[in-house]
Amino acid sequence: MADREPVDHRFMDLTVPEYAYMFGFLQADGHLQQSAGRKGKLSVELNSHDIDLLRAFQRLTPYYSSVTERTRTTNFAEAHTSATWTLCSLEARTRLNACGLPYGRKSATIAPPHGEFSRRDYLRGLIDADGSVGFTSKGFPFVSLTTASDAVARFLRDYCKDTTGAERILSRNARDNIYNVLYTMEVAQRLAADLYYPGCLSLERKRTAAGLLSAWARPAGMRAAHTRRRWTQEEDGSSSPVTARQRRRRHSAGRSRAVTCAGGAWAPAKWARPAGRDRVRARASPGSPHVSPSRRRPA
Repeated sequence: MADREPVDHRFMDLTVPEYAYMFGFLQADGHLQQSAGRKGKLSVELNSHDIDLLRAFQRLTPYYSSVTERTRTTNFAEAHTSATWTLCSLEARTRLNACGLPYGRKSATIAPPHGEFSRRDYLRGLIDADGSVGFTSKGFPFVSLTTASDAVARFLRDYCKDTTGAERILSRNARDNIYNVLYTMEVAQRLAADLYYPGCLSLERKRTAAGLLSAWARPAGMRAAHTRRRWTQEEDGSSSPVTARQRRRRHSAGRSRAVTCAGGAWAPAKWARPAGRDRVRARASPGSPHVSPSRRRPA
């Protein structure tokens, strides 16, 4: 039997940080396969550099499981070595499936667990599997997650709003029809510091990258991005709710010259043609005498 540590909690008790992280990682990067009868397996394949994480999963699992390595030729390298953790126990697979890990294809259907669970550890598992932590080509810190799941994208958006106050409008990209949710600058720093706390279970390389984000400082003179804020009724000066159409009209009118009318109301000033600007002549029809003979249509 594979070596493992004694487990004091029920397998996949998602209130336990390690199990919440493990479940998030398995949802994003694991594969639950069902075969004939009661047969099946759960497998996770990673680069051999990340084998320590698979051994941590093995220690957390009170069922027989194995970690193996193999070297093969891929599209990216002549000799790529990967490590695979495999779990075949029916009881373990049933528990994982009940928590929300589907059999077969799952990228668009996974969702956060129901009930109580450790939210930040679950999210860290998703980001370790399908996200990125580091610096952009311009040296700005960022945290991102790529997912095809509506529920997962919304979970990240809501969690980051609760943690950092930053808001995001979610939309799928046109090429792959998936979400690429990105946070940068100070928001990425705060999010990474919250997710990758000292002693947490995570990929070592991403934990190291998250630690480096805290050393970044905004360059002197670099303007912070403006965060859009809606007007309140008091600021708007109106006792009745203002519709989006009215706000657009006021905004567009405010960009041009405005005058104050009686009663404190405002209205756009009458526009006048600037001096020296000629009136644009209407386009003449092909048969018009204003068209040169060479451009007239034959009779």
